[in-house]
Amino acid sequence: MNPFLNEGLPAFLASEPGLESGFMTPQVVAAALVSENKVLAHPASADSITTSGNKEDFVSMGMGAALKLKQVARNTCLVLAAEALCAAQALDYRAPLRTGPRGRRACELIRSVSPRLTTDRPLAPDLDAAAALIGSGRLRAVLE
Repeated sequence: MNPFLNEGLPAFLASEPGLESGFMTPQVVAAALVSENKVLAHPASADSITTSGNKEDFVSMGMGAALKLKQVARNTCLVLAAEALCAAQALDYRAPLRTGPRGRRACELIRSVSPRLTTDRPLAPDLDAAAALIGSGRLRAVLE
């Protein structure tokens, strides 16, 4: 994303940096989701409350922990989806150079649900589609 660190790729992987946002928004979304995951990583068991007239001091927080884990997994899929979309875009910019066979298969799979970004468009559907590939194991399968 950073033109000072990205080895010659355009800022935010945008076709027209400065006029278009490119992948700036998915980067912000990924950063927010990672931050949310840090909050969700707080142990549910650290917040047990006494019950039964102060006779029981342990209340299972298993359901709360499971719900937090479900959200962390969803957030992580979206973060990985943003990374996959950015990787595919960066590989497109590097053409005619090509990655290895696994990388090509992964890029082709990503491109099957998200065409190359040539002008700004809402990327939420692309993120959701790429997250579905990750959640289903299809992206991992092409990398094996």
